[in-house]
Amino acid sequence: MQAHPHTDWHTRPTEDSLAALNSSPDGLSADEAKRRLEQHGPNRLPQRRSAGPLKRFLLQFHNLLIYVLLASCGVTLILGEWLDSAVIFGVVLINAVVGFIQEGKAEQAMRAIQKMLTQESRVRRDGKVSVIDAEHLVPGDLVLLEAGDRVPADLRLLDTRNLRIEEAALTGESLPSDKGYEPVDAGASLGDRSSMAYSGTLVSAGSGVGLVVATAGHTELGRISHLLGDVQRLQTPLLADMAHFARQLTLIIVGLAVATFAFGVLLRDYSAGDMLMAAVGLAVAAIPEGLPAVLTIILALGVQRMARHRAIIRRLPAVESLGAVTVICSDKTGTLTRNEMTVQRVFTREHSYEVEGVGYAPLGTVRCDDGQLCQLEDANDLLELARAGLLANSASLHLLEGCWCIAGDPTEAALLTLAGKVGLNLHQENQRLPRVDAIPFSSERRSLASLHHDHAGHGLIYQFGAPERLLEICQRQWRAGSDEPLERRYWHQRLDEGASQGLRMIGLAIRPLEKSRQQLDEDDLNEGFILLGLVGMIDPPREEAIRAIAECVSAGIAVKMITGDHAATAGTIARRLGLGGSRAMTGAEVDALGDAELDARLAETSVFARTSPTHKLRLVERLQAGGARVAMTGDGVNDAPALKRADIGIAMGIKGTEAAKEAAQMVLADDNFATLVQAVAEGRTVYDNLKKSILFILPTNGGQAMVLLVAIALGLSLPITPLQILWVNMITAVTLALTLAFEPAERGLMQQPPRDPKAPLLSGWLLWRVLCVSLLLTVASLGLFLLTQQQGWSLEESRTLAVNVLVAGEVGYLFSCRRLREPACFDVRRNPMVWAMVLLLFLLQLAFTYWMPLQRLFGTAALSLNAWGWCLLGAVGVCLAVELEKAFYRRRQPGHAEREAATR
Repeated sequence: MQAHPHTDWHTRPTEDSLAALNSSPDGLSADEAKRRLEQHGPNRLPQRRSAGPLKRFLLQFHNLLIYVLLASCGVTLILGEWLDSAVIFGVVLINAVVGFIQEGKAEQAMRAIQKMLTQESRVRRDGKVSVIDAEHLVPGDLVLLEAGDRVPADLRLLDTRNLRIEEAALTGESLPSDKGYEPVDAGASLGDRSSMAYSGTLVSAGSGVGLVVATAGHTELGRISHLLGDVQRLQTPLLADMAHFARQLTLIIVGLAVATFAFGVLLRDYSAGDMLMAAVGLAVAAIPEGLPAVLTIILALGVQRMARHRAIIRRLPAVESLGAVTVICSDKTGTLTRNEMTVQRVFTREHSYEVEGVGYAPLGTVRCDDGQLCQLEDANDLLELARAGLLANSASLHLLEGCWCIAGDPTEAALLTLAGKVGLNLHQENQRLPRVDAIPFSSERRSLASLHHDHAGHGLIYQFGAPERLLEICQRQWRAGSDEPLERRYWHQRLDEGASQGLRMIGLAIRPLEKSRQQLDEDDLNEGFILLGLVGMIDPPREEAIRAIAECVSAGIAVKMITGDHAATAGTIARRLGLGGSRAMTGAEVDALGDAELDARLAETSVFARTSPTHKLRLVERLQAGGARVAMTGDGVNDAPALKRADIGIAMGIKGTEAAKEAAQMVLADDNFATLVQAVAEGRTVYDNLKKSILFILPTNGGQAMVLLVAIALGLSLPITPLQILWVNMITAVTLALTLAFEPAERGLMQQPPRDPKAPLLSGWLLWRVLCVSLLLTVASLGLFLLTQQQGWSLEESRTLAVNVLVAGEVGYLFSCRRLREPACFDVRRNPMVWAMVLLLFLLQLAFTYWMPLQRLFGTAALSLNAWGWCLLGAVGVCLAVELEKAFYRRRQPGHAEREAATR
């Protein structure tokens, strides 16, 4: 016997299902269960081994630029330059430690899913009920379900009694699903398979018996786990750009070092030892070894700023991914909506009411047909209907830490909230009409009922549920305080009106009894009722989500809603959110389309309904195939594979499952979609600051490398030693370059479209700026070195001046870098760190120049006051030259003045 996970168990009659698994109504025998456990294995999801800490640490060295630095360290060791070797290796080691710490904990998504499997289950074996470990369940077992149980395996239901199961984490539906044992259509989606109970879902009401048809990795939950494990996590745009940059830079550096060595030995008669040190100096000069540390710090600061806005980043490089996002794919329930059913329309025969206020808070006004506020004391029809929903109710509302929470069914809780909004008090109404008996909700009957008496010898029955059911049992309707013949056409029109608005419609009715009774029977619910009216409820969209979507659209970011809910409901919510009027596409339609056809439909479709985890994953992949950078938000287990696959997965912190959080790169701690807007803005700011830092660091390395190349080409002594180069690189990286991480967002950041995902980080314009500034720094540093050598300065004095002029030029360039294309910024208040670090760097350079221990370490000498004047001239000259280049660029850009005015 073999259980086949893909068999359409939901379509089979119960007898056929039992026969297919060689089981019976008495369950399996103990011996057979033991044999099947050996055959199928324990009912738990497999775990995959992750890389250990040693491997993760060693992977920090797996970078081409680091390999070049390690090779340079080896060369200096061979030449006996111990100090140079120690400094170079120290830089590499610090970079590896920072990367190892920031990488965070290993992937936990499948471990989080496994926690959803219950620990114990009640099963029937050998005709007896016993409690066993859920891991010991096998296909063919009979499992007994009660309210509060978590379903331990995929079950074909054999018997149900008012069974309702909460499947939101698996299907995305807001409300518990009604379950039965009758077969359903083969094409039914996961959320419509009422004859099945799936592993990891929660029984919210009723009871049932189910036949285990799949365990462990063969369950729907297991399929998601396999899907999650097979999904490849994409590199962030930054990491991809930096990897490409590293490959290019490595080839250039190695080529230059080899060419320099050959040129010096063959054409300039330098010794091999001297040229090896010159090649090492060139490599050290050209490699931006301070860049990894600066990038890490900038990303970490972005993480801290986002955390203050309740957006928690789990993986550091994901910070800047938000800045490149072009599409946000969002789950509906609990993400764009409140996950709180709310009555919004009430239809009686006299009036049509609009109920304001969202959520379970019993606060809100009621408006009548003409839009005017309703005088509740005169609205007898509304009060009678609300009273029925209040008294026949089994849910409860609680005010917990300023937030209204529910216990019980969301539909019943919504009716309690309606009663509170019209001023009814549960305690007073219960005293006036005490409950005597009740019949709970039945999926077959699709309604619930309660029996009451009025202290005067009369009884009455309240019943509410599916409108179609109540229209069958009602012959009369309530109007103007009395009953009259039912007008079916009117009520069907109201049902159509509610359905067109995506509302879930509920009917409420009353049956007066001449005498009070103590017991309620099923036969009492089939006739003699008076229809009080209909209520239309919906899980409303978050107001802040509506504003957030509008801001995303203005920022050039498309928003798509992907949900497991019905198409009509999804379409209504989408229109309220401002997602356009396109028709919702269902998961079945997605399956029917090839990749090319689906790609064509993606651009014009904003809403996808009745989707499975496979659909969500495919939609994300197709969007990425079209060149989009995709952010995916979600809170359920069903969202986890798509969250992992997306360029940045965003989980809900409050209502999100652990599986969703572990698969995501970012968690919204407040479950607020609007937080995304702030996070996107922060991501764009982080990327801008990264670009500014790179734009600042690279010319430094370029200038140092050019100084060495020109000196060797001219047969001169090295103007700057390798150790002095390391000093400049590390000191300026941790002072000047770091200040750019604190730059606030530039004007109009969120009025610009997302950057082109295909555009390289090092664009042609950026490379031109690097070359231009490198030349300026080379001319200033090498020029003054040669001038002072002609004037008879010592080699140490000339080298000290060359280093200080190089640093001074960087200081001048820093103020230009604070704006990529706008004029330089000298404002102290906008970023106080800039002037603080300039002062710190000045003090460090004084120590580098005049402090004896550093003079001996770096081979420097004291300078006269006139030399510092040259340094000041170098700083001003570099800044002015870059500002002239930026002004020329602005004049060549059409419409620049208009764009600048629009962002003010």
